[in-house]
Amino acid sequence: MPVSMRCWPWLAVALAMVAEPRLAHADSVQSWGWNIYGQIGDGTTGNNRTTPYAIPSLSINATGVSAGQYHSLAVRNGAAYAWGRNLYRQLGDGTMTDRLTPVAVSGLSTNVTAVAAGGQHSLAICNGAVYGWGDNGTGQVGDGTTTLRATPVAVSGLSSGVTAIAAGYQHSLAIQNGGALAWGYGLFGQLGNGSTATLLAPTPVSGLSSGVTAIAAGENHSLAVRNGAAYAWGYNVNGQLGDNTTTNRSTPVAVSFLSTGVTDVAAGYWHSLAVKDGGVWAWGDNAYGQLGDGTTLDRFRPVRIDPINLTDIVAVAATARSSFALSADGSLWVWGGNGAGELGFGNTTQYLTPQHLLPPEGYIFTSIDGDGMGSHVLATLAVVPEPAMALAGGIVLVGCGLCRRRPSRR
Repeated sequence: MPVSMRCWPWLAVALAMVAEPRLAHADSVQSWGWNIYGQIGDGTTGNNRTTPYAIPSLSINATGVSAGQYHSLAVRNGAAYAWGRNLYRQLGDGTMTDRLTPVAVSGLSTNVTAVAAGGQHSLAICNGAVYGWGDNGTGQVGDGTTTLRATPVAVSGLSSGVTAIAAGYQHSLAIQNGGALAWGYGLFGQLGNGSTATLLAPTPVSGLSSGVTAIAAGENHSLAVRNGAAYAWGYNVNGQLGDNTTTNRSTPVAVSFLSTGVTDVAAGYWHSLAVKDGGVWAWGDNAYGQLGDGTTLDRFRPVRIDPINLTDIVAVAATARSSFALSADGSLWVWGGNGAGELGFGNTTQYLTPQHLLPPEGYIFTSIDGDGMGSHVLATLAVVPEPAMALAGGIVLVGCGLCRRRPSRR
């Protein structure tokens, strides 16, 4: 990330001057898009946000977010927070009251490192263990029952070693000690164990017992990265598994063209995304242009998206009908459906190719998550501090007044 500095002339006489920009830190949460149940967190319902909204109570020390179908989750200072719809107790506060601003999740006040919001259920990692709450009609909470949970309960067999979680509409995924596990609704093979049975507790995904570094859950399909290769399983009516068929798969299949260099995956309602060697690949449903290839044609195999601009991508995310890519410079590329303003430009215009969304002045985007079953978006942003100027003799000047650091603009 380039650093541009203009300082007072007297600084030029300092000997052995070295610029040492301090690292940005994950700081605040912003949200935008659909707001039917208060999932934006601005204290209202029904007022869609077409530009990013900064949530006041999550303005510092936020480290993670996740967008569910009608609710949202965040981690701040190691504690979990939730807001939006609560009919199925997916907010975890012991009530069924919708919340229009963030509330604390019961029992998860320290050491939370990740959250995942599904259709009507939620997951969190705390001290390496997984907890679940909310709708459990198909076992998606993972406690061995189908009992709705109003507060977090331990997920069976996942008491340690868990590094990632993902939540689909009615199924869940986790990585434990490098292996992928799945539980919940399995009718379309989305649990990846060779059957279409519903499972009430985590079960290993066939062929993915080691080397798994990333997972994603769509409505009824699942994705994973193992040793740099992308795999997919579950529902495939629009080609979202990327194996050049529309056949449902109950065990993982290799995604075409993505056998090496894959670092991240994301699952929308019926489409999929991957980062490979810094570029973005997309496949599946394209009715709203969510694949970003300039058409509305479904793709049964991955296509490379905008190879001119999308070359330094570090993460991807998806809503039901739109897609997002986080660049190494802290800006976003966005495309696809925009009926609720989920692309963040202040309009509802559909875009068939990636468009550049810059962060507010003085910030960079550090993470992004979309509601894969709806159309709202959450992001974390970091404050980019004034550079510290280290001078000879150990003197440090912080914030000379004209020094600024900004993400590069394309």
